[in-house]
Amino acid sequence: MDFKALADLIENGVPFQKMLGIRVSEIAAGRVKLFIPFREELIGDTRRPALHGGVLSTLADLCAGFAVWSCGHLNDRIATIDLLVDYLRPAAAQDLYAEATVKLLGNRVGNAHVVLWSKETPDQYVAEGRGVYNIRRSE
Repeated sequence: MDFKALADLIENGVPFQKMLGIRVSEIAAGRVKLFIPFREELIGDTRRPALHGGVLSTLADLCAGFAVWSCGHLNDRIATIDLLVDYLRPAAAQDLYAEATVKLLGNRVGNAHVVLWSKETPDQYVAEGRGVYNIRRSE
């Protein structure tokens, strides 16, 4: 896998991801760490303030999916089969981080575990989850 090309795809290759400002922190085979720099538009609860739950689930899905993709080839196709996100506490109005690790990798299906945290409290997860992905090999 060309990790530099995968990082460019994550940051610049998909308009939705680019709009969210998703950035790559680390990539290795079977492990990806991403973050979204804080912007006011990402707030879902202005009283706390806290990030919108959809921002968390989006970052969880992308991070877990790209962790699975990092084990294959750039021309493979990855699609979400199932995503489970447990929201543990409000995500502060700060940069949001996620790290995913592949737990199962088959020929057609991959499974990854993901944890999310706010920048200033990396020891307190705001969410965790699991993603299951269909893999279509490019061969």
